Amino acid sequence: MTDPYIKGLMVDDQSRCIHWNSELDVIAFKFKCCDSYYCCHSCHEETADHPIQRYDIDAESNTKVVICGVCKNEMTFQLYRDSDAKHKGLSCPNCNAAFNPKCSLHYDIYFKSSQFDDPCNLK
Repeated sequence: MTDPYIKGLMVDDQSRCIHWNSELDVIAFKFKCCDSYYCCHSCHEETADHPIQRYDIDAESNTKVVICGVCKNEMTFQLYRDSDAKHKGLSCPNCNAAFNPKCSLHYDIYFKSSQFDDPCNLK
């Protein structure tokens, strides 16, 4: 399965991949190294011909680094995280698709940020 916006080993057109494919796994994160969205870091490692480089979301806070796999809405990391407070759970601010809250366990793989130095900052 292919998607013009999202790369990886996809199993559907909403960004689920062979590694992560629950009902809530409908976001992709952008990697700085290739300026491309991938379903997950494992998809990048298995299909890209270069090592991962992460966006610094403190210094590049206006850069859109998250995409909803359902409606293809791009958002900044802050807008993505703000949806948790507004909707009582991570969801797309455009189509309200629910996102997997456990992605927070892997933010440091995708992004650099002082927010990740303190585990109490992550939900």
